[in-house]
Amino acid sequence: MNLHKIVKIIVAVISVLSVVFLGGILASEDKDSSWISPLISVSYVVLVACIAIVILFVLKNLFTHKDTLKKTLISVGLFLAVVVVSFILADSSEVKTNGGIVSGSTSKLVSTGLNTFYFLAVIAIGTMLWTGFNKIKK
Repeated sequence: MNLHKIVKIIVAVISVLSVVFLGGILASEDKDSSWISPLISVSYVVLVACIAIVILFVLKNLFTHKDTLKKTLISVGLFLAVVVVSFILADSSEVKTNGGIVSGSTSKLVSTGLNTFYFLAVIAIGTMLWTGFNKIKK
């Protein structure tokens, strides 16, 4: 039995379970149904299984194709460089809010996230403009 058939069988079983749980929820008249907790647990299990399968196949394909691995490592390195530059430029001053004071380290992490977003947005927009300009030029 190859992997494709196994995955199809697993998908069929999960689909049948989903229909059974959906029917149980729709049939119950309680707002606090006893079906909700198992459904959330099944959702977590399916989510973790999907993430694990995706990571497994991504790593398998990366290590079987060395040129793809090199490009991926370059991309990850450039992304980490953007994050490091954002962290260096981040502001770590304390911020007063309605409920209290946000610490300097939390403020620095939030500022790092915002700076990273801004840098990546500028890079994406610049790349789109550059490719558009090159297409018009040709």
